[in-house]
Amino acid sequence: MKYETVIGLEIHAQLLTRTKLFCRCSTEFGQKPNTLTCPVCLGLPGSLPVINREAVRMAIKLALALEARINLKSTFSRKNYFYPDLPKGYQITQYHLPIAENGRLLIEVGGTRKAIGIERINLEEDAGKSLHEGFPDSDKKTYLDFNRCGVPLLEIVGRPDLRSPEEAVEFVQNLRTILQYLEICDGNMEEGSLRCDANLSVRPAGSTGFGTKAEVKNLNSFRFLARALEYEASRQIEALERGEKVIQETRGWDASANRTVSQRSKEEAHDYRYFPEPDLPPLVIPEDWIQDIAARLPELPQAKIDRFISQYQLPEYDARILTASRALADYFEAVARLSGSPKQASNWMRREVLQYLNENNLGPEQLPLPAESLAELIKLVEQEAITITMAKEKVFPEMLTRAVAAADLPSEVKLNRSDPRVIIEELGWKKISDDEALQKIIALVLEKNPGPVKQYLEGKVQVLGFLLGQVMKASKGQADPQKVQPLLRQALDNLSKTKSQ
Repeated sequence: MKYETVIGLEIHAQLLTRTKLFCRCSTEFGQKPNTLTCPVCLGLPGSLPVINREAVRMAIKLALALEARINLKSTFSRKNYFYPDLPKGYQITQYHLPIAENGRLLIEVGGTRKAIGIERINLEEDAGKSLHEGFPDSDKKTYLDFNRCGVPLLEIVGRPDLRSPEEAVEFVQNLRTILQYLEICDGNMEEGSLRCDANLSVRPAGSTGFGTKAEVKNLNSFRFLARALEYEASRQIEALERGEKVIQETRGWDASANRTVSQRSKEEAHDYRYFPEPDLPPLVIPEDWIQDIAARLPELPQAKIDRFISQYQLPEYDARILTASRALADYFEAVARLSGSPKQASNWMRREVLQYLNENNLGPEQLPLPAESLAELIKLVEQEAITITMAKEKVFPEMLTRAVAAADLPSEVKLNRSDPRVIIEELGWKKISDDEALQKIIALVLEKNPGPVKQYLEGKVQVLGFLLGQVMKASKGQADPQKVQPLLRQALDNLSKTKSQ
């Protein structure tokens, strides 16, 4: 029997506010444990929460981006459960009436676009962190850091519209990109600012009912998300094939064993004893505030992809790469505008720029090279003032080295030091176009490569490419390739005539 996988995702996105959701404590990451707390986020008697206006604004931005219906009146509830890193014994969240409902997110897998439903978007506070290792007595004790208590989260609950791990990964990647474009979450899964829980069940192909689901918690990378869903689907199918029942439970991903493991039975809503938060009034959002936020929304990823294709005549593949982050897209547009060559700007961005970022583990916003400098290099290549080989292998790396060294200097100094014209002039890297100079290099190459020369003269013309490469190497990439080829053929023809005489 063939089975179909049904997946619904719950994403928790930590908002980039400076202070927590209901108090003035800082949200700064990586500070000394238990130094960013107060009576409010610790739930001490007599303390009262006050909603963070900026967190509400960020929630509205995401709701608009996901085409969700924003509730002008929403409420908060207490979600009651006991866990050591939850000092209040409850979490303030939205349950009965969230800030937004019924949105959607477009994904594209295998060339097919599909809208995935968003059931609800909730504002809620984060819990603390349990530390199970790193201390001399970690085998006996668990340490608690309450700095994260009260940090604002958006919970995005997707409908069970996903049918494969590939679709699930695309969903999370697209959502992360939107969050980053809106500048409301950095999307760092390793640090926990973007967390993913997956509900997965399987059912016979063609069936409309849902199978028994298992929830896989805290998947902190796209790779782990895909692997966990693949394993869990296989595990459930194998159980059904053996005539066993799938148990509704919460499972964790064991990366070392490459499998999911049972953690506890799956809770139902009544297990949390939700009731209205008595210390917070209903959240009322004015319509004119929503309109003002909507007017200030940035261009979103899919709209930017479509525009790059039409405005710059880029292939869809290129457009998707260049819009993967807002910083990368903005940098590309600056280079395209300043160089006057969008296609070449795209080529340099997709290859040299992204290779540099990947090799140095940097984000696009950390690229040290000014867009003006890269645009100038592209113009120099198109003006044939420098060869493309020299530009890629010599000038571009030198530009980056100088830009990094000038990182803390004023922008005009950095721009001057990474100017390709200055570098080319200083290091003597101008293109060699003089016939006499090229003929000397060619003569030297032919003298050092008698074997390939003999092969060419005997009719094996394919070695011309090898000899051309040797000329470029001997000139350190500075020889004008358009002039080298005819001059090289002429020199070889002259040798042929000399031997036949």
